[in-house]
Amino acid sequence: MPDQATIQRARQDEREGKSPTTQAGEFVREEMDHIREGKHGARSTKQAIAIGLSKARRAGVKLPPPKKGTTSAKTRKAAKRASAAGRAATKKRPSAKRSRATTKALRREGRGAASKSALSKQAKSAARKRSAASRSASARKASRTKGPRERSAAARKAARTRARKRR
Repeated sequence: MPDQATIQRARQDEREGKSPTTQAGEFVREEMDHIREGKHGARSTKQAIAIGLSKARRAGVKLPPPKKGTTSAKTRKAAKRASAAGRAATKKRPSAKRSRATTKALRREGRGAASKSALSKQAKSAARKRSAASRSASARKASRTKGPRERSAAARKAARTRARKRR
């Protein structure tokens, strides 16, 4: 069950017109925090992200399942099921036995999945799979939903990155 604060932040993102992936990012962030706090672990960064996305779908974030050919049929089916659960009028209580078993299994996993280096490696490999045009388009879209303060911070960060690349 996601924290109320996480749900509120995601709802705030929705009100601000941010994309479903940005809203889902709040749940992924919460998952990373749980791993860092030692609540449980994850086999990989990808698994930790998948758990966060599933929680987001179940919380009602309108995040579509992955496209055919990008992931396995099993993953797509699980994503569809999570989305349906998020849209359901009455929420079904999760099975206590299954919930406990999942948590127990995750507790046995390592905590390295949420480390800075693991997250950096995951982000870089995900970005490499996208075209320059696609990355540029999403950056432009992001700038439209940012306020003046965030825009200024993003510009400073971009300038820092450019300066680092020139060296």
